[in-house]
Order: sequence, then structure tokens, then C-alpha cells
Amino acid sequence: MLQSILFLLLLVAAFGFFAWQVRKIRANILVGRERDMSGHAAARFQKTLLVAFGQQKMFKRMTPALLHLVVYVGFLVINIEVLEIVVDGLFGTHRFLKFLGPVYDVLMATNEILAALVLVAVAAFWWRRNSNPPLKRFTGPELRLWPKMDANIILYVEVVLMAALFFMNTADLKLHQMEGQDLPGTFPISNLLVGLLPTNVATLEVLERLGWWIHIIGIFLFLNYLPSSKHFHIIMAFPGVWYSRLAPQGQFSNVESITNEVKAMMDPSFVVPPAPTAPDGSALAPTPFGAKDVDDLPWTNLLAAYSCTECGRCTSVCPANLTGKLLSPRKIIMDTRDRVEEKYNSPLIFRPNVYGEEAKHEPITDLANATLLRGKVTPEELWACTTCNACVESCPVNINPLETIIEMRRFLVLEESAAPNSLNVMFSNIENNGAPWAFSPSDRFNWADDLFAVEKSAVAVVA
Repeated sequence: MLQSILFLLLLVAAFGFFAWQVRKIRANILVGRERDMSGHAAARFQKTLLVAFGQQKMFKRMTPALLHLVVYVGFLVINIEVLEIVVDGLFGTHRFLKFLGPVYDVLMATNEILAALVLVAVAAFWWRRNSNPPLKRFTGPELRLWPKMDANIILYVEVVLMAALFFMNTADLKLHQMEGQDLPGTFPISNLLVGLLPTNVATLEVLERLGWWIHIIGIFLFLNYLPSSKHFHIIMAFPGVWYSRLAPQGQFSNVESITNEVKAMMDPSFVVPPAPTAPDGSALAPTPFGAKDVDDLPWTNLLAAYSCTECGRCTSVCPANLTGKLLSPRKIIMDTRDRVEEKYNSPLIFRPNVYGEEAKHEPITDLANATLLRGKVTPEELWACTTCNACVESCPVNINPLETIIEMRRFLVLEESAAPNSLNVMFSNIENNGAPWAFSPSDRFNWADDLFAVEKSAVAVVA
């Protein structure tokens, strides 16, 4: 009875704290600009089924895809045993799902095999990240300190959870064997380990309970660690994919106010819609063009930032990054998420100086004047982007770094007139000459004069 009460208190505390963190993150996401994402339910469902549930885009790289699939399926199946543990903890039962009979045997056997495969996959993931040298996409200034530590912490936690599971099952199995009873379920891995445990019944009972408590407490701690970790993507990837873009990748969004002005110039009969007003009828402050800070980005971009796995596939295929330029699409998304957390969650944040040789820290105390643009992302990074969409195509959870980059570029051009000189020359040529080139429209076909001369000469020769 006491154990059930303690477990109930632990359960309420774990899920209560998790709900509080999720509510805070939801509020952070909703500080972004309004964007209507209603409709297209069938297309969104299909995309979520294939990309989020089916891991479709992971299989562009077969080795990590298979390793990730093992961990992903293991996570889903092991949750069945977690459900059983919760019921047992609340009501004092033991192996509650044993009434399933042969189905329970298959579930437990599958559970153990997957748990063993998860340990193998975790070891492979750890080696890929920490070998000397590690894979290139697991390096970069944005992966120093906390991001690198965070990735390893989860791998260590998974090892502890799987080890506790085997500890619990093996001790329980040996207890039943010593008492001449059959433990419900089939345990192929634990059967191989029973010889490693002592034969004292009291010791086995303590070991079984210890494994049980370590496993479930570890899961509750893991649950509440997720919102502070890149591994929150195991939850956020599903809404992230659901609300991802359905438009063709090469299609850029238009600024509505600019579109209306162009329509008015082209068609004098066009009536420009009135500017939106506050509920009391007063005029609203004009919306800035593009994005200077996270509040200026659509809420879907902030949702995507919380969905990022920091896997680096986007950066590894970015032609700008591959040629040594400063741009890293992964860093753009990580900076967006960090800026949201910085602005709305904490009065004092320490961030790494990612451009220095050493990973130094500097406190940001003036949050009112700090912004995403120039505070974390430099114009040099933004203008290095070729808008090729390689990062968008490669992301396994359909994040669109290009959209965030374009919004900050718009701010630079339309609000600050801070485009590079080469672009300013092009803008001036388009304004004066109707084309990007510095030629008068009347001289536009001068290049063809020589062609006409050659053609006349050819005709004369033939004649």
C-alpha cells in the first residue's frame, strides 16, 4: 500500500512537471506571427504518416536509418511494458498484462530482443559521435559544449533504462525458477543472464524491486529532461511535420502589403484592403517586413525550431557550408530555438561564442536589445545562402531553414536597406533599366547585331 501511494505521488509529480514544461513551450511557440494552417487534412495526414511515423526521409542514409529504426521501434514497444509497470505500481499487481496469454509471451520476447538491439544501436551512435575524429556532421561550432553533452546524456540514459529492464526481468525470472513457478511471458535475453545473479531469495527480491524502481524513475526523469533537450523531437516531430509546408519548395511567400501595392499600380480599379485594426478600432502598429527577432517569425518556424534533432543533415549538404562559408542551416534553427528560450524563459542566459577558437561564454543581460538577427545570426551567414533548398530536402522532420533565412533577409533589405552592394546595384538596375544589367532598354538587343551581320554574310555567300 505504501509503495502504491509513493508511486502515485511520483506519477503525478512527473506528469505534472512535464505538462508545465509543455505549456511553457507552447506559449513560446505562439509568440510567433499568426499563420493560417487549416485545411489540407488528407495531405497533412499522409505526410505525417510517411515522414514522422514511417521515417521515410531517414532512409536516404541507410546505416543511421536502420540504427534509428531499432531505437524508434524499441521505444514504441517498450512503452507497452511501461504501461504495465504503471498499472502494477498503482494497484499493487504483478505483471498485469499476463492475462493476454500467448500475446504476452510474444510482447515480452519482442521487448527483450528490441532492448538488446537498442543497446547495440546506442553503442554505434556513441561511437559515431565520439570517435576520433567523429563524423563531420557531428562537428561544428554550434555543437560545442551543451549540444554535444546533451546527445551523449541521452545515450547514457538509454543504457541505464535497458540495463534496469534486464535487471528487473532477470531477477524476477530467477525468483520464479527458485520457487518452482513459471514467470508469465517469454524472456530470451534474461534467460541467458539468470546464472549471473545470486541464489538468495531475499537478495533477488531486493534486486527485482531495485530494477523496477530504477527503470520507472529513469523513464519519468527522461520524460522531464526531454523539453530541455534536442530529443524533444521524439514528440515535436509529429506536429512539426503536420504543419510543414505543402507548397512547392521553390515557391517563395509574398508580403501581402507589397502585393496589394503592386496590384494597385497595375490595376487602378484595385481596392487596397484596409489595414487591420485592434478590437477597440484603434490602428495597429505597422508590421515590420521580414524578421528581426523570433516574434517576427511565423509560429510554424518556432515549432520547427523545437522539432530539430540537430542531426546536421541540412548542414552536411549545404553548398555554402561545404565551400567554407559561415552558413550552417542547423545553427540557424538552433539559434532560433535558443533565442526563444532566452527571451521568454530566463533573465540570464549564457551562450557560447561560436565564432572564436575557444568555446567562451558571455552573459546576455540586456534581453530587451538582444535580437535573433545580429544577436545570434550574422548577415554574413544569411547572404551565404544560395536558396537551393538542399537543407529542406534533407531534413528528416521537414524543417525549412530557408524560410527563416529569407525572413531575416527581408528585414535586412526592406527595413534596413542593408543588402550587399552587388544586390543594391542589381536593384538599381531593375528600377532604372527594367533588368538586372546596366544597359539601357534601347540597347538591350545590340548583342544581336553581329548575328544579323553574320547571317547576311552567309546568305550572300550562298547566293
